[in-house]
Amino acid sequence: MRVIGLTGSIATGKSTAASVLSSPPYSLPLIDADLLARKAVEPGSWGYRHIVSTFGPSTPDLLLPASDPLCGGREDGPNGKGRPLNRPALGRRVFGNSEERVKDRQKLNAIVHPAVRFYMVRSVLYYYLMGYWGVILDIPLMFESGLDIFCGTILVVAVTDPKIQLQRLRSRDPHLSAEDAENRVKSQVDVREKAARNEARNNGNPNAGRGYVLYNDGSKEDLKLQIADTMQKIRDRSPRWWSLLLLLCPPLMATTASWEILWNWWVRRKTVKARGQELAKAKI
Repeated sequence: MRVIGLTGSIATGKSTAASVLSSPPYSLPLIDADLLARKAVEPGSWGYRHIVSTFGPSTPDLLLPASDPLCGGREDGPNGKGRPLNRPALGRRVFGNSEERVKDRQKLNAIVHPAVRFYMVRSVLYYYLMGYWGVILDIPLMFESGLDIFCGTILVVAVTDPKIQLQRLRSRDPHLSAEDAENRVKSQVDVREKAARNEARNNGNPNAGRGYVLYNDGSKEDLKLQIADTMQKIRDRSPRWWSLLLLLCPPLMATTASWEILWNWWVRRKTVKARGQELAKAKI
């Protein structure tokens, strides 16, 4: 089974690409890291309890008020497991480039990422056993979290001009001020750096098929055309007979997956050395 990573930066069009890939004619299973991250911090979960204990004392509005409809007027939340997290308040706490906010992001990542990885592995195994030829891992922090080594192919949805990101972000989330929008964009590694990093996965061979960049500066139709061309290339490298063979022979699947992880780790290590340590920093 081909594990296809999908990433980008905020407001570059990654969600649009995910919607296209999970719909006909591709109909690939989509494992959304954002949804898994929400599941990992639901009231009553291990992640929720640790976030509350870590950030609660210094963030008075960390939890939604009991009057919020999501709380049902209860101090202990709708299910008696606690009031849901106030995500905008948590975002204000961790977004930004100051030393304090960077440390807070690292603390949050240390809580959320392990749980998300567990859910991802479980989902990939499920779709492998169901006989799918490929699966999409939708991970905003693909390179920052180091999860790129587990993907045979990665698609980066990028833009050539950061101003496009800011315009799209403020159109999508009009409640954000110009400063808030800029902080959110700057809190992630520049998408053009991610694009360069993804191209480096091919190790100098443009036909290696390990990294593709989709530049989404234009319309949705332009993006769809790029996706169609890229998916045809991926399918050509993952014929149906090979997928069936991997399904029928788990040891071969394990060997192939292990080799890909080892190769991706080596390329990642070489790229980080060549381009500096910025991409090794975990951000949110």
